[in-house]
Amino acid sequence: MRYALAVCTLVLLLAGCAVNPVTGRNELALVGEDTELRAGAQHYQPSRQMQGGDYRTHPQVVAYVQQVGQRLAAVSDRKLPYEFRVLNDSTPNAWALPGGKIAINRGLLVELNNEAELAAVLSHEIVHAAARHGAKDMERNLLLQGAVLATGLAARNSEYAALATGGAAVGSQLIQQRYSRDAEREADAYGMRYMARAGYDPAAAIGLQQTFVRLAKNQQPDWLNGLFSSHPPSQERVEANRQLATTLPKGGTLGEERYRQALAPLLADCEAYAAHDAGRKALQAKDTAKALSLAEKALRLQPAEALFHGLRGDIRMAEKNPADAITNYDRAIARDDGYFHYYLQRGLAKKALGQTSAAVADLERSTALLPTAPAQQALGLVALQQGQRGKAKELFAAAAQSQSTIGQQARQAYQRLDLPEQPQRYLTTAVGLDGKGQLVLRIRNDSSLNVRQIVCLLQFSDSRQRRQQRSLTLAEVLPAGQQHQLKTGIGPLDPATLKSLSVRVSQATLAD
Repeated sequence: MRYALAVCTLVLLLAGCAVNPVTGRNELALVGEDTELRAGAQHYQPSRQMQGGDYRTHPQVVAYVQQVGQRLAAVSDRKLPYEFRVLNDSTPNAWALPGGKIAINRGLLVELNNEAELAAVLSHEIVHAAARHGAKDMERNLLLQGAVLATGLAARNSEYAALATGGAAVGSQLIQQRYSRDAEREADAYGMRYMARAGYDPAAAIGLQQTFVRLAKNQQPDWLNGLFSSHPPSQERVEANRQLATTLPKGGTLGEERYRQALAPLLADCEAYAAHDAGRKALQAKDTAKALSLAEKALRLQPAEALFHGLRGDIRMAEKNPADAITNYDRAIARDDGYFHYYLQRGLAKKALGQTSAAVADLERSTALLPTAPAQQALGLVALQQGQRGKAKELFAAAAQSQSTIGQQARQAYQRLDLPEQPQRYLTTAVGLDGKGQLVLRIRNDSSLNVRQIVCLLQFSDSRQRRQQRSLTLAEVLPAGQQHQLKTGIGPLDPATLKSLSVRVSQATLAD
C-alpha cells in the first residue's frame, strides 16, 4: 500500500497541466501524447482482428467512409494521425482508440440513413480521441493501479476476445469502457460543431440519437451488445442535441442519395450476411446441417466474401473433416489474407492431418496477426513433440493467460512440465505441533494436477540447538486442490523450535 501511494505521488509530481484542445479547459495530464499515440497504434490491429477483421469485399465502401472521416478530421481541433477502418462485423458498433484510431462496423453502416448520420457517428468518435477521453481512462487506471498502465484491447461483443492473450488482451476498457455522461455530452456537442464546419447538417445527430433511443427501448440484442454498451443513448442527449442545433449554421448537407449510392454494394449483401450470422449461431448450437445450408446460401448470394468461406471451413472442422476444411480456408485466405482466424483454423486442420511444418507456418502467421490461446497451445504441443520443452513451456504459459477452456488446458500442460522441475511452486507446506508436541506437516496441492511421492526436506534445531535434517515422503496421491496432514514422528518439540524450522518440497511425481 505504501509503495502504491508513493508511486501515485511520484506520478502526480511528474504530471503537468495541459489545455484540452477541444474544450479549452486546463486538465491534469498523466499520459503524454507520445504514449497516447503509441497505445492507439499498438492496439489498433489486434482490436480489429478480434471484431471480424477489416471489411474488404467492396473496397469502394471503405474508401467512401474514409473520405467522410478525413473530411471531418480536417476540421478537428486536434491534429492527430486519424485513421478510419470498416470492420467485417454485423454488430452495430463504432469506437475510437487514443491517438485517433477509429473503427465502424459494417453492421452500423447499414442502419444509417444518410451521409450526415455517418458524419455524426464519425465526428463523435473523433471527439473522443481529440478530447483525450480514452487517454483519461488510461490516466484513471494509472492512479488506481499504482502506475501500472494497461493499454490493450478486447472487444466485449467478440467471440474471440476471450481467446486473445498477451498485450492484445490487456486493458480492454479502452473499447469496453462506458464513457461518462460528460464525455458523451462533449462528444455529441463538439461532434455536431465538427459536422457544421465540414458542411453537414448537424441536425442529423438528433435523428441518429432518436433512432438509438428507440432501438434501446426495444432492447434489440445486437444493438445492446454493440454501440450501446459504451455509448448509452438517452432522451436527455436527444434534447441536448436539439437545443445545440438551433445555435449552429443551417443549410448543411444530408447526402441521402450519395450515401445510398456509396453503400449500395454493401446493402445488396445484407441478406447474405444475415444468412452467415444465422449459420454462425447454428454452428454454435452444434446444428451443423442447418449451419451448412445457411453458409451455402450466403455463398450463393456473395461468393467473394471470405467470411462465408471461413464459416464453411469451421463447419467442416466441427464435422471432423479437416481436409475439406482446408479447401474452404484456402478460398477464404485467397479473398482476405489479413485475418487471423483463417490461418488459425487452417493451421489446426493441417496439424490434425499430420502436416506439421505447414501447420506451424499457419499458426505462427495467425499469432502474428492476433496472439490467441488456440494457436499458442497448438504450437506448444508441436514443440513438445519435437522435444523442445523450454519452448513448449513458453507457449503454454502464453496460452494460459486466456480464461477460456483452451487457456485452462494450456495451464495444465504448462504445470505438467513445470511441476516436476519446481514442485515448491505448487505444493505449499505448513507445520505445527499436535497435543503431544509431535511435529505435524500439512501439504497442500495448489496445482490442477494430482501428485504423489512428495518428498519434503525439513531442517530444525533440536533441544541442544543442533541442526537436524529429515526427509519425509508422502507416497499416496494428493489430488488437485486438496491437502494432507502428515505425522512426522518428530518430537516432542518445544513450540519455540518451530521458529527455526524450514520445510522445502524437493520432489513430486505426477499421478496421472
